Amino acid sequence: MNLSFIADKTFKGIDYTSNHLPKAEYDNCTFIDCDFSKSYLSTISFLECEFINCNFSSVKLKATTFKDVVFNECKLLGVPFNECNTFLLAMSFIKCQLNLASFYNLKLKSTQFKDCKLEKTDFAQADLSQVQFNNCDLNLAVFENTILENTDFRNAFNYSFSAENNRVRGAKFSKDGILGLLSHYNIHIE
Repeated sequence: MNLSFIADKTFKGIDYTSNHLPKAEYDNCTFIDCDFSKSYLSTISFLECEFINCNFSSVKLKATTFKDVVFNECKLLGVPFNECNTFLLAMSFIKCQLNLASFYNLKLKSTQFKDCKLEKTDFAQADLSQVQFNNCDLNLAVFENTILENTDFRNAFNYSFSAENNRVRGAKFSKDGILGLLSHYNIHIE
């Protein structure tokens, strides 16, 4: 299926909940204050796009392409990123709400998460090598069989996972945050 090509456009304040975004390849486009909640973005391609203050809660992403996409101050509650097209997948997140999102089994090497809320987010079996969690809340986030090599948790908080069930070689932690690695042992540290 050949998608139409839309480049270098800005979309502002559009409600896509009833009038869905047309299926196309969007290249170097900016979306500001748009509502995509519960929309079907399946098979749409976003290349080098930026989303600013947009709502993606409960969006459908079957085979959606995100290549070099920036999400800035977006609401992404329950977003199933694990259903995206994984070819050339590259995203970064700044000041986003990603609670209950799923990155299950994705390769997210070197992804940036800055000032994000990631409560109950699923990172099971994902490759998070060299990811930076800068000032991120990881309360109840799921890390199970996750590659966390050289991942930076020094400015993250509320994380708790087993180092034995994840690959953590070279991961960086703050002294305060190290308690999140010991919490599953049910020991008391004072």
